[in-house]
Amino acid sequence: MHVMMRQYHRAVRMLCISLVVWLGYGGEAEADTNFKWETVKYNGVDYVTLRSVKDFYYFNKIRYGAVITMESPSVAMEVRPGTQRCRMNGVLFILSYPVIERNGRYLLSRTDLNKLVDPIMRPTYIHRARHFNTVVLDAGHGGKDSGSLGPYENEKVYTLKVARLAREILQKNGYRVVMTRDSDISVSLANRVSIANEYPDAIFISIHFNSSNSRANGIETFTISPVGVPHMGREVKLRDFNTVPGNIMGSASIALATAAHSRALMYLNSQSSGNNFSIEDRGIKRARYNVLTGIKIPAILLEGGFLSNRNEAAKVRSPAYQQTLAVAIARAVDIYKKSTAKSR
Repeated sequence: MHVMMRQYHRAVRMLCISLVVWLGYGGEAEADTNFKWETVKYNGVDYVTLRSVKDFYYFNKIRYGAVITMESPSVAMEVRPGTQRCRMNGVLFILSYPVIERNGRYLLSRTDLNKLVDPIMRPTYIHRARHFNTVVLDAGHGGKDSGSLGPYENEKVYTLKVARLAREILQKNGYRVVMTRDSDISVSLANRVSIANEYPDAIFISIHFNSSNSRANGIETFTISPVGVPHMGREVKLRDFNTVPGNIMGSASIALATAAHSRALMYLNSQSSGNNFSIEDRGIKRARYNVLTGIKIPAILLEGGFLSNRNEAAKVRSPAYQQTLAVAIARAVDIYKKSTAKSR
């Protein structure tokens, strides 16, 4: 863990509480000068105590152990000391820094407080969450770029199918939908970024499917890495300390990711609807993909399953899976819009 720290230094159920108990300030909890945070600096990183987090967000109690749990009537937050794993109402988030213990106090990085916990708990005050009626849907890959190879169809086929299904639902709901591609053509990453940036009052959702080993499974959603935080799984580099366009909308993007990821999990694992695909939660993670660093509107990249896993590829292939994922994306847009509305 010390090595990792040194490297960093140089609704299923989050939004399920309808629009949640996201309480509201601008994704910058430290700006509340009326609250005295217990702060600690370790290895050059600023932390706050979990006790401060409990008090600031009005959690009723905190239970310490191998898993530390804070609960309120509407939200349960769990962290594992020594790891970057955090669950809020059952949804997995990968923190930017591990939760650590020092002198009997458990600490959360201020980066994770300001750029993850606060915008999720209080989205109505995310200052840059603009009013929007346009959704830019990005069907990953296309043309000569097949994306992940699958036993039935390749990634580029499924991304376009899901994007078209989501477009149909969103348009019926009154949204304007812009597609970065609407056929089997190649669109460069730079052009995808340019298309998105033509619509300053919009949100961007990039749809992908994963590939790894034959056992890997589940969905994961990526948002922009905060300044100083590297791409998931990589060591920190000097350029990670540069602010990129995507960082401007970082708080709005994590709120959008939470809506999309939690709804996808809920709908794909819904026994009541008959669509229980038993999809694993791989978490909401940080990344520096071009479509996240270069886009100036709230932007996420959703990986909808592993094509390298034959069993999961068979699920992705089914029209029911594609339709369910599209419904989840469309519903997430509604939830994000309503949950951030008071900030405008």
